[in-house]
Amino acid sequence: MENYALWIIIRRMRIPFLVIIVTFSISIIGLMMIEGMDDQGHPYRMNFFDAFYFVSYMATTIGFGEAPYTFTYPQRLWVSFCIYLTVIGWFYGIGTIVALIQDKTLLEEITRNRFKKELNAITGNFILFLGYSKVTKEIIDRVNGYDNRIVVIDKDENKINALELEEYNPVVPALKGNIEDSEVLKFAGIERKNCKWVVSLLKDETKNVKTALMCKILNEKASVIVKATNSEFKEYLANLGIRNVIDPFSIISKRIYLAHAAVHIWLLERWVMTGVLYKSDVKKYLFPKGKYIVCSSGMMGKAISEGLRKAGVEHVVLNINKCDSKGCFQNVFGDKKDLEFLEKNGVKEAVAIIAATKDDFINLMILKSAKKINPKIFTIARENTLDDLSIFEAAHLDRNYVLEEILIEKTYNYINKPLANIFVKRIVKESDEWGKKMIDMLLDRVGEDPKLYEIKIVESEAYALYNFLKDGGRVDYETILRDRGDRKKMAKVALLLLKRGEKIILQPNLKREVMIGDELLLAANDDSFNDFEYVVENYYELHYVMEGEEKNIPIFG
Repeated sequence: MENYALWIIIRRMRIPFLVIIVTFSISIIGLMMIEGMDDQGHPYRMNFFDAFYFVSYMATTIGFGEAPYTFTYPQRLWVSFCIYLTVIGWFYGIGTIVALIQDKTLLEEITRNRFKKELNAITGNFILFLGYSKVTKEIIDRVNGYDNRIVVIDKDENKINALELEEYNPVVPALKGNIEDSEVLKFAGIERKNCKWVVSLLKDETKNVKTALMCKILNEKASVIVKATNSEFKEYLANLGIRNVIDPFSIISKRIYLAHAAVHIWLLERWVMTGVLYKSDVKKYLFPKGKYIVCSSGMMGKAISEGLRKAGVEHVVLNINKCDSKGCFQNVFGDKKDLEFLEKNGVKEAVAIIAATKDDFINLMILKSAKKINPKIFTIARENTLDDLSIFEAAHLDRNYVLEEILIEKTYNYINKPLANIFVKRIVKESDEWGKKMIDMLLDRVGEDPKLYEIKIVESEAYALYNFLKDGGRVDYETILRDRGDRKKMAKVALLLLKRGEKIILQPNLKREVMIGDELLLAANDDSFNDFEYVVENYYELHYVMEGEEKNIPIFG
Protein backbone atom coordinates (compact mmCIF):
# COMPACT_ATOMS: atom_id res chain seq x y z
CA MET A 1 0.00 0.00 0.00
CA GLU A 2 1.36 3.41 -0.99
CA ASN A 3 0.18 5.18 2.15
CA TYR A 4 1.58 2.93 4.84
CA ALA A 5 0.42 5.27 7.64
CA LEU A 6 -3.23 4.85 6.57
CA TRP A 7 -2.74 1.10 6.40
CA ILE A 8 -1.42 1.07 10.00
CA ILE A 9 -4.43 3.08 11.21
CA ILE A 10 -6.92 0.77 9.48
CA ARG A 11 -5.13 -2.35 10.74
CA ARG A 12 -4.91 -1.17 14.37
CA MET A 13 -8.48 0.17 14.45
CA ARG A 14 -10.07 -2.87 12.81
CA ILE A 15 -11.11 -4.66 16.02
CA PRO A 16 -12.24 -1.47 17.85
CA PHE A 17 -14.37 -0.56 14.81
CA LEU A 18 -15.89 -4.05 14.79
CA VAL A 19 -16.61 -3.85 18.54
CA ILE A 20 -18.35 -0.49 18.14
CA ILE A 21 -20.34 -1.72 15.12
CA VAL A 22 -21.45 -4.89 16.95
CA THR A 23 -22.46 -3.07 20.17
CA PHE A 24 -24.32 -0.40 18.20
CA SER A 25 -26.04 -3.06 16.08
CA ILE A 26 -27.19 -5.08 19.11
CA SER A 27 -28.51 -1.95 20.81
CA ILE A 28 -30.29 -0.65 17.69
CA ILE A 29 -31.86 -4.03 16.82
CA GLY A 30 -33.09 -4.47 20.40
CA LEU A 31 -34.74 -1.05 20.44
CA MET A 32 -36.41 -1.76 17.08
CA MET A 33 -37.78 -5.11 18.36
CA ILE A 34 -39.07 -4.03 21.79
CA GLU A 35 -42.58 -2.64 21.68
CA GLY A 36 -43.11 0.83 23.11
CA MET A 37 -46.05 3.23 23.42
CA ASP A 38 -46.69 6.58 21.72
CA ASP A 39 -48.18 9.70 23.33
CA GLN A 40 -51.72 8.45 22.52
CA GLY A 41 -51.20 5.11 24.30
CA HIS A 42 -50.98 3.13 21.06
CA PRO A 43 -48.34 0.40 20.54
CA TYR A 44 -45.24 1.73 18.76
CA ARG A 45 -41.95 0.31 17.49
CA MET A 46 -38.91 2.48 16.76
CA ASN A 47 -37.75 2.72 13.16
CA PHE A 48 -34.06 2.38 12.30
CA PHE A 49 -33.38 6.12 12.23
CA ASP A 50 -34.95 6.76 15.67
CA ALA A 51 -33.04 3.83 17.19
CA PHE A 52 -29.73 4.89 15.59
CA TYR A 53 -30.22 8.51 16.68
CA PHE A 54 -30.91 7.51 20.29
CA VAL A 55 -28.00 5.04 20.51
CA SER A 56 -25.61 7.60 19.00
CA TYR A 57 -26.01 10.13 21.78
CA MET A 58 -26.49 7.47 24.46
CA ALA A 59 -23.28 5.58 23.61
CA THR A 60 -21.13 8.69 23.37
CA THR A 61 -22.65 10.02 26.65
CA ILE A 62 -23.12 13.46 25.12
CA GLY A 63 -26.70 13.67 26.33
CA PHE A 64 -29.73 11.63 27.35
CA GLY A 65 -33.45 11.82 26.76
CA GLU A 66 -36.17 9.32 25.86
CA ALA A 67 -37.13 9.84 22.23
CA PRO A 68 -39.30 9.96 20.27
CA TYR A 69 -41.72 9.00 23.10
CA THR A 70 -41.39 8.16 26.77
CA PHE A 71 -39.99 4.64 27.13
CA THR A 72 -41.82 1.69 28.61
CA TYR A 73 -40.15 -0.35 31.35
CA PRO A 74 -39.02 -3.10 28.93
CA GLN A 75 -37.39 -0.41 26.78
CA ARG A 76 -35.71 1.17 29.82
CA LEU A 77 -34.44 -2.21 30.95
CA TRP A 78 -32.90 -2.79 27.50
CA VAL A 79 -31.42 0.73 27.41
CA SER A 80 -29.83 0.18 30.85
CA PHE A 81 -28.08 -2.88 29.47
CA CYS A 82 -27.07 -1.03 26.29
CA ILE A 83 -25.54 1.88 28.22
CA TYR A 84 -22.87 -0.40 29.73
CA LEU A 85 -22.48 -2.37 26.52
CA THR A 86 -21.92 0.60 24.18
CA VAL A 87 -19.91 2.76 26.58
CA ILE A 88 -17.46 -0.10 27.17
CA GLY A 89 -17.13 -0.58 23.39
CA TRP A 90 -16.76 3.16 22.82
CA PHE A 91 -14.12 3.57 25.51
CA TYR A 92 -12.24 0.60 24.07
CA GLY A 93 -12.19 2.41 20.72
CA ILE A 94 -11.04 5.68 22.31
CA GLY A 95 -8.30 3.87 24.23
CA THR A 96 -7.08 2.29 21.02
CA ILE A 97 -7.02 5.69 19.30
CA VAL A 98 -4.97 7.19 22.16
CA ALA A 99 -2.53 4.26 21.96
CA LEU A 100 -2.40 4.63 18.19
CA ILE A 101 -1.50 8.32 18.43
CA GLN A 102 1.47 7.33 20.59
CA ASP A 103 2.43 4.38 18.39
CA LYS A 104 6.10 4.71 17.41
CA THR A 105 5.72 2.95 14.08
CA LEU A 106 2.83 5.19 13.01
CA LEU A 107 4.61 8.36 14.13
CA GLU A 108 7.71 7.33 12.18
CA GLU A 109 5.62 6.63 9.10
CA ILE A 110 3.84 9.99 9.36
CA THR A 111 7.25 11.65 9.71
CA ARG A 112 8.53 9.78 6.63
CA ASN A 113 5.49 10.90 4.64
CA ARG A 114 6.08 14.50 5.70
CA PHE A 115 9.75 14.16 4.73
CA LYS A 116 8.71 12.80 1.31
CA LYS A 117 6.40 15.76 0.70
CA GLU A 118 9.11 18.25 1.73
CA LEU A 119 11.65 16.48 -0.50
CA ASN A 120 9.25 16.47 -3.47
CA ALA A 121 8.73 20.21 -2.97
CA ILE A 122 12.44 20.83 -3.69
CA THR A 123 12.67 21.68 -7.38
CA GLY A 124 16.20 23.10 -7.40
CA ASN A 125 19.54 21.53 -6.47
CA PHE A 126 20.01 20.13 -2.99
CA ILE A 127 22.84 18.91 -0.75
CA LEU A 128 22.46 15.60 1.11
CA PHE A 129 24.13 15.63 4.55
CA LEU A 130 24.87 12.21 6.03
CA GLY A 131 24.74 12.79 9.78
CA TYR A 132 23.86 15.89 11.79
CA SER A 133 26.40 17.39 14.20
CA LYS A 134 27.78 20.77 15.26
CA VAL A 135 30.03 20.71 12.20
CA THR A 136 27.23 20.03 9.73
CA LYS A 137 24.98 22.53 11.53
CA GLU A 138 27.56 25.28 10.98
CA ILE A 139 27.81 24.35 7.30
CA ILE A 140 24.01 24.26 6.91
CA ASP A 141 23.75 27.69 8.56
CA ARG A 142 26.11 29.06 5.90
CA VAL A 143 24.88 27.36 2.74
CA ASN A 144 21.14 26.83 3.26
CA GLY A 145 19.13 28.91 0.81
CA TYR A 146 16.95 28.67 -2.26
CA ASP A 147 20.05 28.14 -4.43
CA ASN A 148 21.27 25.33 -2.16
CA ARG A 149 18.51 23.35 -0.44
CA ILE A 150 19.53 20.92 2.32
CA VAL A 151 18.43 17.35 3.14
CA VAL A 152 19.70 15.53 6.26
CA ILE A 153 19.83 11.87 7.34
CA ASP A 154 20.70 10.80 10.89
CA LYS A 155 19.83 7.71 12.91
CA ASP A 156 19.61 9.67 16.20
CA GLU A 157 16.05 10.89 16.79
CA ASN A 158 17.24 13.53 19.26
CA LYS A 159 19.44 15.10 16.59
CA ILE A 160 16.57 15.13 14.10
CA ASN A 161 14.38 16.85 16.70
CA ALA A 162 17.14 19.38 17.41
CA LEU A 163 17.40 20.16 13.69
CA GLU A 164 13.64 20.70 13.42
CA LEU A 165 13.79 23.16 16.33
CA GLU A 166 16.18 25.32 14.30
CA GLU A 167 13.22 26.29 12.05
CA TYR A 168 15.35 26.81 8.96
CA ASN A 169 13.98 28.88 6.11
CA PRO A 170 13.75 27.32 3.59
CA VAL A 171 12.76 24.12 5.40
CA VAL A 172 15.42 21.42 5.82
CA PRO A 173 13.84 17.95 5.35
CA ALA A 174 15.30 15.54 7.92
CA LEU A 175 15.02 11.75 7.82
CA LYS A 176 15.71 9.36 10.68
CA GLY A 177 17.57 6.40 9.27
CA ASN A 178 20.80 4.46 8.91
CA ILE A 179 23.06 6.13 6.34
CA GLU A 180 24.69 2.74 5.62
CA ASP A 181 21.36 1.45 4.28
CA SER A 182 21.05 1.98 0.53
CA GLU A 183 17.23 2.04 0.77
CA VAL A 184 17.43 4.94 3.22
CA LEU A 185 19.74 6.80 0.83
CA LYS A 186 17.32 6.20 -2.04
CA PHE A 187 14.37 7.38 0.04
CA ALA A 188 16.34 10.54 0.88
CA GLY A 189 16.74 11.32 -2.81
CA ILE A 190 20.30 10.25 -3.61
CA GLU A 191 19.18 9.02 -7.06
CA ARG A 192 17.52 12.30 -8.02
CA LYS A 193 19.08 14.46 -10.70
CA ASN A 194 18.95 17.55 -8.50
CA CYS A 195 21.05 15.90 -5.76
CA LYS A 196 24.27 17.74 -6.57
CA TRP A 197 26.31 17.23 -3.38
CA VAL A 198 26.67 14.55 -0.71
CA VAL A 199 28.50 15.46 2.51
CA SER A 200 29.84 12.76 4.86
CA LEU A 201 31.97 14.12 7.72
CA LEU A 202 31.45 11.39 10.32
CA LYS A 203 34.09 10.64 12.94
CA ASP A 204 34.01 7.00 11.83
CA GLU A 205 36.02 7.13 8.60
CA THR A 206 35.09 3.56 7.67
CA LYS A 207 31.47 4.69 7.46
CA ASN A 208 32.52 7.73 5.45
CA VAL A 209 34.22 5.55 2.86
CA LYS A 210 31.36 3.02 2.74
CA THR A 211 28.68 5.70 2.29
CA ALA A 212 30.82 7.52 -0.29
CA LEU A 213 31.03 4.31 -2.32
CA MET A 214 27.26 3.70 -2.13
CA CYS A 215 26.47 7.31 -3.06
CA LYS A 216 28.83 7.20 -6.03
CA ILE A 217 27.19 3.99 -7.28
CA LEU A 218 23.66 5.35 -6.80
CA ASN A 219 24.42 8.74 -8.35
CA GLU A 220 27.61 9.09 -10.39
CA LYS A 221 26.98 12.77 -11.11
CA ALA A 222 26.68 13.83 -7.46
CA SER A 223 29.86 15.37 -6.01
CA VAL A 224 30.82 13.66 -2.75
CA ILE A 225 32.61 15.54 0.05
CA VAL A 226 34.10 13.11 2.54
CA LYS A 227 36.43 13.26 5.54
CA ALA A 228 39.36 10.82 5.55
CA THR A 229 42.75 10.95 7.27
CA ASN A 230 43.84 7.36 6.64
CA SER A 231 46.15 7.13 3.60
CA GLU A 232 44.60 3.84 2.43
CA PHE A 233 41.11 5.33 2.60
CA LYS A 234 42.24 8.41 0.67
CA GLU A 235 43.80 6.26 -2.05
CA TYR A 236 40.64 4.16 -2.29
CA LEU A 237 38.46 7.28 -2.59
CA ALA A 238 40.74 8.67 -5.29
CA ASN A 239 40.34 5.43 -7.25
CA LEU A 240 36.58 5.87 -6.99
CA GLY A 241 36.93 9.28 -8.61
CA ILE A 242 36.09 11.21 -5.44
CA ARG A 243 38.25 14.33 -5.43
CA ASN A 244 36.69 16.29 -2.58
CA VAL A 245 38.43 14.49 0.29
CA ILE A 246 39.12 16.53 3.42
CA ASP A 247 42.09 15.46 5.54
CA PRO A 248 42.49 17.97 8.42
CA PHE A 249 45.86 16.47 9.40
CA SER A 250 47.27 16.90 5.90
CA ILE A 251 45.89 20.46 5.71
CA ILE A 252 47.55 21.43 9.00
CA SER A 253 50.80 19.79 7.90
CA LYS A 254 50.78 21.79 4.64
CA ARG A 255 50.05 25.02 6.47
CA ILE A 256 52.95 24.48 8.87
CA TYR A 257 55.19 23.62 5.91
CA LEU A 258 54.15 26.76 4.00
CA ALA A 259 54.56 28.91 7.11
CA HIS A 260 58.26 27.96 7.05
CA ALA A 261 59.06 27.37 3.38
CA ALA A 262 56.76 29.85 1.59
CA VAL A 263 55.44 32.47 3.98
CA HIS A 264 53.62 34.53 1.35
CA ILE A 265 51.84 31.50 -0.09
CA TRP A 266 50.82 30.59 3.47
CA LEU A 267 49.45 34.12 4.01
CA LEU A 268 47.43 33.84 0.79
CA GLU A 269 46.04 30.43 1.77
CA ARG A 270 45.16 31.79 5.20
CA TRP A 271 43.42 34.75 3.53
CA VAL A 272 41.28 32.46 1.36
CA MET A 273 40.17 30.47 4.41
CA THR A 274 39.74 33.24 6.99
CA GLY A 275 39.13 36.35 4.87
CA VAL A 276 42.00 38.24 6.55
CA LEU A 277 45.13 39.15 4.55
CA TYR A 278 48.26 39.94 6.57
CA LYS A 279 51.43 41.50 5.28
CA SER A 280 54.55 39.36 5.56
CA ASP A 281 56.13 41.85 7.96
CA VAL A 282 53.50 41.19 10.65
CA LYS A 283 55.86 39.07 12.73
CA LYS A 284 53.40 38.03 15.41
CA TYR A 285 51.55 35.92 12.82
CA LEU A 286 54.68 34.13 11.59
CA PHE A 287 56.19 30.93 12.96
CA PRO A 288 59.57 31.19 14.72
CA LYS A 289 62.71 29.59 13.30
CA GLY A 290 64.45 26.89 15.31
CA LYS A 291 63.82 23.54 16.97
CA TYR A 292 60.23 22.25 17.32
CA ILE A 293 58.80 19.73 19.78
CA VAL A 294 55.81 17.70 18.49
CA CYS A 295 53.72 15.89 21.13
CA SER A 296 51.59 13.35 19.29
CA SER A 297 51.57 9.63 18.71
CA GLY A 298 49.02 9.31 15.92
CA MET A 299 48.51 10.16 12.26
CA MET A 300 48.51 13.89 12.93
CA GLY A 301 51.93 13.67 14.56
CA LYS A 302 53.26 11.86 11.49
CA ALA A 303 51.68 14.44 9.17
CA ILE A 304 53.15 17.39 11.10
CA SER A 305 56.55 15.71 11.23
CA GLU A 306 56.45 15.26 7.45
CA GLY A 307 55.61 18.95 6.95
CA LEU A 308 58.44 20.09 9.22
CA ARG A 309 60.87 17.68 7.54
CA LYS A 310 60.00 19.01 4.07
CA ALA A 311 60.54 22.56 5.33
CA GLY A 312 63.93 21.57 6.75
CA VAL A 313 62.91 22.36 10.34
CA GLU A 314 64.69 20.56 13.18
CA HIS A 315 62.11 18.78 15.31
CA VAL A 316 61.52 15.97 17.80
CA VAL A 317 58.33 13.88 17.96
CA LEU A 318 57.46 12.80 21.51
CA ASN A 319 55.16 9.87 22.23
CA ILE A 320 53.38 10.81 25.46
CA ASN A 321 51.52 7.49 25.72
CA LYS A 322 52.41 5.39 28.75
CA CYS A 323 52.59 1.63 28.46
CA ASP A 324 52.22 -1.18 30.96
CA SER A 325 51.44 -4.89 30.83
CA LYS A 326 47.86 -4.13 29.74
CA GLY A 327 48.94 -2.00 26.79
CA CYS A 328 49.52 1.66 25.92
CA PHE A 329 47.22 4.50 26.88
CA GLN A 330 47.14 8.29 26.83
CA ASN A 331 47.49 9.54 30.39
CA VAL A 332 46.65 12.81 32.08
CA PHE A 333 49.62 15.14 31.65
CA GLY A 334 51.17 17.71 33.95
CA ASP A 335 52.75 16.10 37.02
CA LYS A 336 56.41 16.44 38.03
CA LYS A 337 57.53 13.43 35.99
CA ASP A 338 55.93 14.87 32.87
CA LEU A 339 57.73 18.20 33.39
CA GLU A 340 61.00 16.30 33.69
CA PHE A 341 60.08 14.36 30.52
CA LEU A 342 59.59 17.60 28.55
CA GLU A 343 62.73 19.19 29.93
CA LYS A 344 64.75 16.07 29.14
CA ASN A 345 63.58 16.22 25.51
CA GLY A 346 64.72 19.77 24.93
CA VAL A 347 61.69 22.00 25.61
CA LYS A 348 63.94 24.58 27.27
CA GLU A 349 66.00 24.97 24.07
CA ALA A 350 63.07 24.66 21.62
CA VAL A 351 61.42 27.68 19.98
CA ALA A 352 58.01 26.03 19.57
CA ILE A 353 55.94 23.12 20.83
CA ILE A 354 53.00 21.48 19.08
CA ALA A 355 50.45 19.56 21.20
CA ALA A 356 48.47 17.37 18.81
CA THR A 357 46.83 14.54 20.77
CA LYS A 358 43.20 13.40 20.53
CA ASP A 359 42.40 14.97 23.92
CA ASP A 360 41.97 18.76 24.14
CA PHE A 361 42.56 18.77 27.90
CA ILE A 362 45.89 16.95 27.53
CA ASN A 363 46.93 19.33 24.74
CA LEU A 364 46.35 22.31 27.03
CA MET A 365 48.22 20.63 29.90
CA ILE A 366 51.22 19.90 27.64
CA LEU A 367 51.45 23.53 26.52
CA LYS A 368 50.95 24.85 30.05
CA SER A 369 53.73 22.57 31.31
CA ALA A 370 56.02 23.67 28.46
CA LYS A 371 55.40 27.33 29.34
CA LYS A 372 56.55 26.66 32.91
CA ILE A 373 59.85 25.35 31.60
CA ASN A 374 60.25 27.84 28.74
CA PRO A 375 58.04 30.97 29.06
CA LYS A 376 59.08 32.23 25.60
CA ILE A 377 58.18 29.06 23.74
CA PHE A 378 55.74 29.39 20.81
CA THR A 379 52.63 27.28 21.56
CA ILE A 380 50.61 25.47 18.88
CA ALA A 381 47.60 23.31 19.74
CA ARG A 382 45.33 20.82 18.07
CA GLU A 383 41.73 21.56 19.08
CA ASN A 384 39.53 18.59 18.31
CA THR A 385 36.10 20.12 18.83
CA LEU A 386 34.38 23.50 18.72
CA ASP A 387 32.97 22.79 22.20
CA ASP A 388 36.29 23.80 23.78
CA LEU A 389 36.78 26.98 21.73
CA SER A 390 36.31 29.41 24.64
CA ILE A 391 38.77 27.46 26.82
CA PHE A 392 41.47 27.57 24.13
CA GLU A 393 40.87 31.29 23.60
CA ALA A 394 41.30 31.87 27.34
CA ALA A 395 44.60 29.94 27.25
CA HIS A 396 46.15 32.66 24.99
CA LEU A 397 47.96 30.24 22.71
CA ASP A 398 50.04 31.48 19.80
CA ARG A 399 48.23 29.26 17.33
CA ASN A 400 45.53 26.63 17.51
CA TYR A 401 44.17 24.47 14.72
CA VAL A 402 40.52 23.51 15.18
CA LEU A 403 39.85 20.29 13.26
CA GLU A 404 36.10 20.89 13.08
CA GLU A 405 36.65 24.45 11.87
CA ILE A 406 38.86 23.17 9.05
CA LEU A 407 36.12 20.72 8.02
CA ILE A 408 33.58 23.57 7.99
CA GLU A 409 35.83 25.92 5.97
CA LYS A 410 36.80 23.33 3.37
CA THR A 411 33.28 21.98 2.91
CA TYR A 412 31.84 25.49 2.57
CA ASN A 413 34.45 26.36 -0.07
CA TYR A 414 33.81 23.15 -2.01
CA ILE A 415 30.10 24.01 -2.21
CA ASN A 416 29.92 27.81 -2.36
CA LYS A 417 33.41 28.86 -3.44
CA PRO A 418 34.72 26.17 -5.79
CA LEU A 419 37.05 28.60 -7.58
CA ALA A 420 38.62 29.66 -4.27
CA ASN A 421 39.38 26.00 -3.60
CA ILE A 422 41.00 25.65 -7.03
CA PHE A 423 42.95 28.86 -6.37
CA VAL A 424 44.46 27.42 -3.17
CA LYS A 425 45.46 24.20 -4.95
CA ARG A 426 47.20 26.20 -7.68
CA ILE A 427 49.06 28.77 -5.56
CA VAL A 428 50.80 26.14 -3.41
CA LYS A 429 52.68 25.15 -6.57
CA GLU A 430 53.97 28.70 -7.05
CA SER A 431 57.15 30.22 -5.59
CA ASP A 432 57.21 32.37 -2.48
CA GLU A 433 58.36 35.31 -4.61
CA TRP A 434 55.23 34.90 -6.72
CA GLY A 435 53.17 34.94 -3.52
CA LYS A 436 54.83 38.17 -2.37
CA LYS A 437 54.02 39.86 -5.68
CA MET A 438 50.42 38.65 -5.44
CA ILE A 439 49.99 40.09 -1.93
CA ASP A 440 51.57 43.40 -2.96
CA MET A 441 49.25 43.55 -5.97
CA LEU A 442 46.17 42.83 -3.85
CA LEU A 443 47.03 45.48 -1.27
CA ASP A 444 47.92 48.01 -3.95
CA ARG A 445 44.97 47.29 -6.26
CA VAL A 446 42.16 46.50 -3.82
CA GLY A 447 43.25 47.88 -0.46
CA GLU A 448 43.76 46.63 3.08
CA ASP A 449 40.72 44.34 3.27
CA PRO A 450 40.26 42.39 0.02
CA LYS A 451 37.52 39.76 -0.17
CA LEU A 452 36.89 36.94 -2.60
CA TYR A 453 33.95 36.88 -5.00
CA GLU A 454 32.92 34.45 -7.71
CA ILE A 455 30.84 35.23 -10.78
CA LYS A 456 29.97 33.41 -14.00
CA ILE A 457 29.33 35.11 -17.34
CA VAL A 458 25.78 33.85 -17.79
CA GLU A 459 22.50 35.69 -18.21
CA SER A 460 21.43 35.33 -14.57
CA GLU A 461 24.67 36.84 -13.20
CA ALA A 462 25.93 39.18 -15.96
CA TYR A 463 22.82 40.10 -17.95
CA ALA A 464 24.15 43.00 -20.05
CA LEU A 465 27.57 41.48 -20.77
CA TYR A 466 26.05 38.09 -21.62
CA ASN A 467 23.62 39.56 -24.14
CA PHE A 468 26.35 41.80 -25.62
CA LEU A 469 28.54 38.74 -26.23
CA LYS A 470 25.59 36.68 -27.44
CA ASP A 471 24.88 39.32 -30.11
CA GLY A 472 28.44 39.01 -31.41
CA GLY A 473 30.12 41.73 -29.32
CA ARG A 474 33.77 41.45 -28.27
CA VAL A 475 35.42 42.88 -25.17
CA ASP A 476 38.46 42.07 -23.03
CA TYR A 477 38.81 41.80 -19.26
CA GLU A 478 40.82 44.99 -18.97
CA THR A 479 37.83 46.93 -20.29
CA ILE A 480 35.14 45.48 -18.02
CA LEU A 481 37.44 45.92 -15.00
CA ARG A 482 37.54 49.69 -15.46
CA ASP A 483 36.02 52.08 -12.91
CA ARG A 484 32.40 52.80 -13.78
CA GLY A 485 32.83 56.33 -12.40
CA ASP A 486 35.95 57.11 -14.43
CA ARG A 487 36.91 54.58 -17.11
CA LYS A 488 40.43 56.00 -17.30
CA LYS A 489 41.06 54.31 -13.95
CA MET A 490 40.99 50.62 -13.17
CA ALA A 491 38.38 49.48 -10.66
CA LYS A 492 39.54 48.17 -7.29
CA VAL A 493 38.97 44.64 -8.54
CA ALA A 494 41.66 42.03 -9.23
CA LEU A 495 41.08 39.02 -11.49
CA LEU A 496 42.80 36.12 -9.73
CA LEU A 497 41.61 33.10 -11.66
CA LEU A 498 39.67 32.27 -14.82
CA LYS A 499 37.96 28.93 -15.44
CA ARG A 500 36.98 28.38 -19.07
CA GLY A 501 35.45 24.96 -19.49
CA GLU A 502 37.97 22.57 -17.95
CA LYS A 503 40.86 25.01 -18.43
CA ILE A 504 42.15 26.87 -15.35
CA ILE A 505 44.17 30.07 -15.81
CA LEU A 506 45.84 31.66 -12.80
CA GLN A 507 46.13 35.46 -13.03
CA PRO A 508 45.01 35.61 -16.69
CA ASN A 509 46.20 38.37 -19.02
CA LEU A 510 43.62 41.16 -18.91
CA LYS A 511 43.85 41.51 -22.70
CA ARG A 512 42.16 38.11 -22.95
CA GLU A 513 38.70 38.25 -24.51
CA VAL A 514 35.66 37.60 -22.33
CA MET A 515 33.60 34.58 -23.37
CA ILE A 516 30.16 33.33 -22.37
CA GLY A 517 30.44 30.74 -19.59
CA ASP A 518 33.70 32.11 -18.16
CA GLU A 519 33.93 31.68 -14.38
CA LEU A 520 35.86 34.37 -12.52
CA LEU A 521 37.48 34.53 -9.10
CA LEU A 522 37.81 38.17 -8.12
CA ALA A 523 39.39 40.03 -5.22
CA ALA A 524 37.58 43.24 -4.29
CA ASN A 525 35.88 45.11 -1.49
CA ASP A 526 32.10 45.26 -1.21
CA ASP A 527 31.74 48.64 -2.96
CA SER A 528 34.06 47.84 -5.86
CA PHE A 529 32.43 44.45 -6.46
CA ASN A 530 28.98 46.07 -6.44
CA ASP A 531 30.29 48.52 -9.07
CA PHE A 532 31.60 45.60 -11.15
CA GLU A 533 28.19 43.92 -10.95
CA TYR A 534 26.58 47.14 -12.20
CA VAL A 535 28.93 47.11 -15.19
CA VAL A 536 28.20 43.53 -16.26
CA GLU A 537 24.46 43.68 -15.55
CA ASN A 538 23.52 47.15 -16.83
CA TYR A 539 23.68 48.11 -20.54
CA TYR A 540 24.41 51.77 -19.81
CA GLU A 541 27.27 51.09 -17.38
CA LEU A 542 28.76 48.51 -19.75
CA HIS A 543 28.58 50.95 -22.68
CA TYR A 544 30.35 53.65 -20.64
CA VAL A 545 33.37 51.50 -19.67
CA MET A 546 33.64 50.28 -23.27
CA GLU A 547 33.15 53.56 -25.16
CA GLY A 548 33.91 56.26 -22.59
CA GLU A 549 30.60 58.00 -23.13
CA GLU A 550 27.11 57.81 -21.76
CA LYS A 551 24.55 56.85 -24.34
CA ASN A 552 20.95 55.75 -24.43
CA ILE A 553 20.82 52.24 -25.72
CA PRO A 554 17.55 50.65 -26.86
CA ILE A 555 17.10 47.50 -24.87
CA PHE A 556 14.44 46.07 -27.18
CA GLY A 557 14.53 46.21 -30.96
